[in-house]
Formats: sequence, structure tokens, C-alpha cells
Amino acid sequence: MRVGVLTGGGDCPGLNAVIRAVVRKGVQTHGFEFVGYRDGWKGPLEGLTMPLGVEQCRGILPRGGTILGSSRTNPFKLDNGVERIKDNLAAAGVDALVAIGGEDTLGVATKLAELGVSVVGVPKTIDNDLSGTDFTFGFDTAVNIATEAIDRLHTTAESHHRVLVVEVMGRHAGWIALHAGIAGGASAVLIPEAPFDIEKVCALVEARFESTYSPIIVVSEGAVPVDGGDMTLVSGEKDAFGHVRLGGIGDRLASEIEHRTGKEARAVVLGHVQRGGTPTAFDRWLATRFGLQAADAVAEGDFGTMMALRGTHIERVPLAEGTAHLKLVSAEEYAEAQVFFG
Repeated sequence: MRVGVLTGGGDCPGLNAVIRAVVRKGVQTHGFEFVGYRDGWKGPLEGLTMPLGVEQCRGILPRGGTILGSSRTNPFKLDNGVERIKDNLAAAGVDALVAIGGEDTLGVATKLAELGVSVVGVPKTIDNDLSGTDFTFGFDTAVNIATEAIDRLHTTAESHHRVLVVEVMGRHAGWIALHAGIAGGASAVLIPEAPFDIEKVCALVEARFESTYSPIIVVSEGAVPVDGGDMTLVSGEKDAFGHVRLGGIGDRLASEIEHRTGKEARAVVLGHVQRGGTPTAFDRWLATRFGLQAADAVAEGDFGTMMALRGTHIERVPLAEGTAHLKLVSAEEYAEAQVFFG
């Protein structure tokens, strides 16, 4: 059997670990031959391939990013996109496809599976917002990076008696902000699921200074104030999956805090730093387990499925279930964390 592998959407630590596991298990256990598709769905759409075997996967386990490249190409937005993918897979003699990605990449995989393409999905996103799995690889690394940044910012905030606002990724889900904020001892965490009251944030800042400690505010890029507004919109242009570019909430929040309290405030935007670098041990472990299970799913012809972590076990769930809705921070989880803020 000849199997194609692609990685789509935003890069994240652990992608190479999945590729490595799929290839090693596929070659050594099932006798598969592999072909790598370059730059996400653009690869099978345009026939962009690269050799992919055990040799190409040596030494990539600790590497961030993806050796296959990525993009946000959506074949369903292009003329004859699906037909072109089917034709190119057939021309390359590819019998099955392993798609590694998040909501958008696996959303495409779900539609292709319904149209008869033999595809297996592996969930990836630093946002940890896919409904079908307890955790996605990349999330743990992003949280560790954000936590280390918060740890470092505590000392400089206290040295200069400043408010520091740390903006982390999280368009619709505040998992990174919540986990990193709790782990880093933040004074407050603001997430998309719970619109914030700027007056209450400023009151918290002033109370924190009264205790002789400088406040650290962690905010998701998609967080919004209770009175609405477009304070996080960087550009109205949309990508191929209909997403606008978010960012700027950190600077706006720092400006508002300084204006309302008279306390000096600065914003730190972690941005793509959260995506890069070597994956944590947990993400390497999880990515590897996903990859091994994906190779077995292909061998068994169990197509239209996504690998999922449920408890400590890797299970297969329908692709449609894995991408059915975004997994958001619940009101109960957010409320539970409030005891640590202030």
C-alpha cells in the first residue's frame, strides 16, 4: 500500500514526531510505502510531493515545525479542488492519506472522507480546542513556553512596579491562557469564553499593588470586553477558512489599565514563539502514540476516523465527531480558577 502524509494549518511542536511514528510503524510493521505531500492540502491539490521514508525521518523527533511544510489551503474554495485531489492521488498511486491538522485541516479531511477518499486524521492544535480528544499535541509545549515567559516577567514587573499584560494565542478558546496563567501565578486570566469588565480588571490591578506585588494579566488574543467592540481585530481580511486575523488585545488592555489607574503598564505579545521550538516530552509521547495508531488504522482500512486521547488510551473516533464543535473552557472550570486570581 502507498500512503500519503500531509500537515496543514498552523505549525506546532510534535508534528514531526507524528510523521516519524506513522512512517516507522507503516514501513516496519505493515510494509507501506510513503509519499510526503508538501504544504498542507496544497500538496495533493497540485501534486507537490517529496520522498518520505525511514531515512527522511531520522533525527526529527525533537524538531519543531514540520518537514513537510504547511499552508491554509482549502480545496473546497477552489474550482474542481476535490477532483484535482482525487486525480493527483490516483496518478501518484496513493491508496490512503494521513492528514495531520486542526479544525480546518481535519474539516477538509472529513468532507473528503464523505466523498470517498481514504483518509485518516490526527488532531493537532496548540489551542487544545478539538472536541473529539482530551488533549491535542502542541498544547503542552505552548503552555510551558507561556508559563516560562510569565515566570520571567514577574521579576521585571516587580522591579519596575509595572503592570505586565501577556497576550497568548487562543482565538475562540482560552485553554493556553488559563493553564499558563494558573501555572505562572498570574493575577488575572481573560479568555474569549468570559467577556471581561475593564473596571473590575483595573480594580484588581490596584488591589494587587496594595499588597506590594505587581500584577501580571494573561489574556487570550480572542478575549473581548463585556461592552463588545473590535479591540482585537487586526485585519478584516479572511483566510481560506474564513478566519480574520486577531491580535492587539494586549496593547489595548495595557493602555486602558494605564489610563484608568495611573499605573505604568506594558504588553508582551508571545505570538508565534508559542508554536516554535522543540516539543515537550508529553507532546512527543502523545504525537508518537497518535502516529502509531494512525498507521494501524490505515492498515485495517478504518478510514474516516481521527485518533483521540481519551483518558490514557488512544481511541479512534469518526472524523465528523472529532471536529463537530470547538472545545471551550466551561464556566465551571473558569470559576474554579478564580480563587488564584487577585
